[in-house]
Amino acid sequence: MSENVKDRVIQIIAEQAVLEPADVSMDQSLSDLGVDSMGLVEAIFAIEESFDITVPFNANEPEKSDFDISSVASVVAAVEQFVAEKSA
Repeated sequence: MSENVKDRVIQIIAEQAVLEPADVSMDQSLSDLGVDSMGLVEAIFAIEESFDITVPFNANEPEKSDFDISSVASVVAAVEQFVAEKSA
């Protein structure tokens, strides 16, 4: 796992949750952290901009998206995959 990707994703999520990055654990869900649907969309935009990737997420139907937002770890893993595919 790339620490740079992990740290940046945690920083983005923490900003949306109005928390310190140290207060975000990998097993928490975004809703556990207090990130609402608008915060989720803003976090995804920030992730896309930060890593120059496109995240397959439909805010209108998040359950039908190919982007797993069930935990911080799943978001980090997905972003790492997108970054790896982009650089391949």
